[in-house]
Amino acid sequence: MVGLVSYGTYIPKFRIKVEEIAKIWGENPETIKNGLGVYEKSVPNIDEDAATIAVECAREAVRRADIDRNHIGAVFVGSESHPYAVKPTATIVGEALNLNSFFHAADLEFACKAGTAGIQNCVAMVNAGMIRYGLAIGSDTSQGAPGDPLEYSAAAGGAAFLVGNDSVIAELKDTLSFTTDTPDFWRREGQPYPSHGGRFTGEPAYFRHVSTAAKRIMERNGLSPEDFSYAVFHMPNGKFPVRVARMLGFTGKQIEQGLVVRYIGNTYSGSSLLGFSAVLDIAKPEDRILLVSFGSGAGSDAFVFEITDNIESMERKPEVWEKIREGVYIDYGTYAKLRRKIRMG
Repeated sequence: MVGLVSYGTYIPKFRIKVEEIAKIWGENPETIKNGLGVYEKSVPNIDEDAATIAVECAREAVRRADIDRNHIGAVFVGSESHPYAVKPTATIVGEALNLNSFFHAADLEFACKAGTAGIQNCVAMVNAGMIRYGLAIGSDTSQGAPGDPLEYSAAAGGAAFLVGNDSVIAELKDTLSFTTDTPDFWRREGQPYPSHGGRFTGEPAYFRHVSTAAKRIMERNGLSPEDFSYAVFHMPNGKFPVRVARMLGFTGKQIEQGLVVRYIGNTYSGSSLLGFSAVLDIAKPEDRILLVSFGSGAGSDAFVFEITDNIESMERKPEVWEKIREGVYIDYGTYAKLRRKIRMG
């Protein structure tokens, strides 16, 4: 049995409401909220970046697991906002966790699905007998240019998962990926903010990849939406995951627990993983969970997990929704300062 041994999450405490951003740009906040399905988002503090977020959620994952951390043989950090263009984030995480130096470390990037790619890498290495445990992290402090629609949703947060083959809380039944070269979203080296091709964002990118990956993994496992207790899809906004769930035949009840985007925004590499973590917070033995991530450019990773009895003995507090409710609201000026949108000469 290979699967998840533990998990941890981190969400910055600061929040900014859609009303506060809309006020600055003279837009109707109700129109924005109805259009995006996002009401507020998380904002990283001045000293928080993808590395600090990765460390915090990794610490929680390790703390919750009853393992010797020196048995962690790999650390993968998926992000599109690594603090260094040349210097790995994974080594910072390993040092902060006080791991011995005999572990494989690598940074991954595939837009918003780099964290799930890390889980797949860890699973492969555990299955191959190369490592006993692997740590896969999705962490981001996403960017949105002032006045750009992304400013209402681009947020910060992360989730970490220990992968192994003993004391498994969520057994991995299957995983697959669907990938094409679809240019819906990009940011060149040195550019502070990303660009997006509007007409590619929906049908050719998100909906095609998420639905195709979900359908294929269900078909090859002989499963239908009714066979799952929960489903979690990548959340670029609050509308897309609801729509794709409906397209695939899932109910609102199956996706509601993981639909965290409405109150913390799109945390990019942490998005689907934070939603998945929120589901793990309340999951019971024998629950089956479908997880489908999405990364622009474009691709989706799909997973089928089944919860084991081990989850009942794990300390799962504080839960993701508890962390969401602990937010501290800030105004746009403070937000602009923390996100370094104000450039001094």
